[in-house]
Amino acid sequence: MRVEDADTICAVSTPPGEGGISIIRISGPDARRILYRIFKPKTESAKVSPNRRLRLGYIVNPGESREIDEVLAVFMPAPATYTRED
Repeated sequence: MRVEDADTICAVSTPPGEGGISIIRISGPDARRILYRIFKPKTESAKVSPNRRLRLGYIVNPGESREIDEVLAVFMPAPATYTRED
């Protein structure tokens, strides 16, 4: 599989197996749009913002707004990230 520079990628960053926490990373030009589409803040003050702070909320199925799991989300804008992307 070839990944282009302009692609947005999503990958599980934690090892396989059972665990209480899993990390999913989204990197690329559409990362912010995808995060806003699938993240529902638990409270109004938990909305995702570009200030690199964790926000409590839920990952939702965007087609039906059904909560899938409780999560912490953070948006880290480029270029000060490991991938130098959003």
